[in-house]
Amino acid sequence: MRALLVVNPHATATTQRERDVLARALGSETKVDVAETEGRGHAIALARSARDDDVDLIVALGGDGTVNEVVNGLLSDGRRGDLPALAVVPGGSANVFGRSLGLSTDPIEATSDILDALRAGRSRRVGLGLADDRWFLFNAGVGFDADVVHRVEARRHEGVDASAGLYLRSALTEFLMHSDRRHPALSVHAGDARHDKLYFVIVSNTTPWSFFNRRAITLSPRASFDTGLDVVATRSMRTSTLARWIPQIFRADPHLRGRALVAEHDLPSFVVTASRPIGLQVDGDYLGKRTSVTFSAHPRVLRVVA
Repeated sequence: MRALLVVNPHATATTQRERDVLARALGSETKVDVAETEGRGHAIALARSARDDDVDLIVALGGDGTVNEVVNGLLSDGRRGDLPALAVVPGGSANVFGRSLGLSTDPIEATSDILDALRAGRSRRVGLGLADDRWFLFNAGVGFDADVVHRVEARRHEGVDASAGLYLRSALTEFLMHSDRRHPALSVHAGDARHDKLYFVIVSNTTPWSFFNRRAITLSPRASFDTGLDVVATRSMRTSTLARWIPQIFRADPHLRGRALVAEHDLPSFVVTASRPIGLQVDGDYLGKRTSVTFSAHPRVLRVVA
């Protein structure tokens, strides 16, 4: 089996020594080449090249951004039956995709699990979401959470390490000082249903939506890699409204309710429109501002060794 190990050298959870150990371990079961990413977008090019070179397996060692880029490289020509399989070794601060698959957050243990799966011929197919032309694995968002991601990315470019604390501080700063909490700009069009005057829209392809350190954050408990997309949106940005929901989202089965809440389950596709340019994020990567985004669900599009 030919494999490519795509390594983000700036991954926060691994050292160079650990990455060398992981590469040698993968080499015991595969003919593995190692490629380090050199910047944003490079993992897309590496995965596309490996796919065209008929590599059997791509192993992504990094955070969710690295995994997202690898997947977008694999699927850059659309879904095909002969795509390489994907394996994930967690190296970031959150590792939402790997944890959603039930993988260990320890890179050494995750690599051991991958080797066990390769020996047993074990894999699974998962569905993905598509936001316009960008694939996503676990979540996307238009509005507030995208603005928080943008703020986090700016701080990381300044040399601040990614952490749950950084996300929390960025969310509070965005909410208290920069969010427009009086003029809702978003609408969701899903089939015959239309929801207007929304402040933000969060899309889930699985559950949990994310993690705060070890604690799962659940917005759409029925979301799954085996169903369509789930949506949570709100018509209120009042502090009292959001404060009622925050304790709920740390439960495995939250009961978010209220007239301000919009929730949809298992959507095959929908469109989010905005009356002014609003930020978009997918899998924790900020993609800029949009006035319209088309979301769609694509079942069983990716084979994952896990």
